[in-house]
Amino acid sequence: MDGLTIALFGAGIAVFLGGIGSAVGVSTAGQAAAGVLSEKPEKFGETFILVALPGTQGIYGFAVGFMAILKLGLLGGGTPAAVSVSQGLLLLAACIPVGVAGLLSGIYQGRVCASGIGIVAKQEGKFGLAVIYGILVETYALLGFVTSILVVLSVQL
Repeated sequence: MDGLTIALFGAGIAVFLGGIGSAVGVSTAGQAAAGVLSEKPEKFGETFILVALPGTQGIYGFAVGFMAILKLGLLGGGTPAAVSVSQGLLLLAACIPVGVAGLLSGIYQGRVCASGIGIVAKQEGKFGLAVIYGILVETYALLGFVTSILVVLSVQL
């Protein structure tokens, strides 16, 4: 396997795992919101934010995957960069933090947000508390995102 293929595998991991985490998390929170909205449609705005929050992991994974593809010179019609196996492995390793953090934090953030939707449904004025708990999980997705960005930027091709 050549370096370019290995690096592209890393970009795929970032996008794929982040996307799975977001899809599961948004689905979990969305199911909880649908139940609430059937009885309290006026809660749409509050529940929408809690449903959308786990979607950021997919965005982070996409951004890192896109950065890796840009670094490889695959966009714009130019000649792709010459990538050794070790450079490909470095880019693969750079994409893993955002992928794994996005997968796990997206799933668990969806669960936290679903619980937050339950709070919003039962108690007026508790929306802020529900969002804060969701954002606490987001912190770990951001740590994976920043780590991946720093490593992708540091790889020399």
